Amino acid sequence: MNRTYLRIFFQPSLRNPIFVVGLPSIGNVGVATVNLLAEHSQAKLFAELYTPALPDYTIVDEDGLCSLLRYRILISTLEANLAMLIGDMQPPVEDLPSYYEICGDILDVADKFNCDFIITLDGLPAIYTQREIYVAGTSGKIASEYASLGAKLYSGGRIIGLSGLLLGLAKLRGIDGICLLSPVADLVSDPEAALNMY
Repeated sequence: MNRTYLRIFFQPSLRNPIFVVGLPSIGNVGVATVNLLAEHSQAKLFAELYTPALPDYTIVDEDGLCSLLRYRILISTLEANLAMLIGDMQPPVEDLPSYYEICGDILDVADKFNCDFIITLDGLPAIYTQREIYVAGTSGKIASEYASLGAKLYSGGRIIGLSGLLLGLAKLRGIDGICLLSPVADLVSDPEAALNMY
């Protein structure tokens, strides 16, 4: 496979959906939170995104079955305007062009279905468990709106990896969005931080 491939299983009827993105990162918060959201919104697998920008191995499940690394796109069956993306992996850290390529592919899918708002979810390293949720947005107005709902403004830092880059590139395309960050005590897997986010 030398180019991105989008495998679509059905044509959803969506009207300007919100696109919630969970990717493997700090504490695996994004993936765990979107998995919870998908379960509680009775989401259905809509499409799979395959890209040569991901590492060169397959995942083998408990039955010995191999699967290519991919990004799954799910549609809620309870909320007419909710789409979710869950990723298996981020590109290798030394392959910066692949980060831009994958973000472009994800945003192309968002454009295809007229998504006008993206929410990326990630962890934020912390020394101890905290209950706060931090927010950064594509505009001061959007960030302030979410801060007024109880999140704290995330300022003066960086959002590393696809979660931050996706938001920056979405802004260039005129798509609004936010990144929600949950403090993470365990950098590998922090289920408490995911529940805090949810």
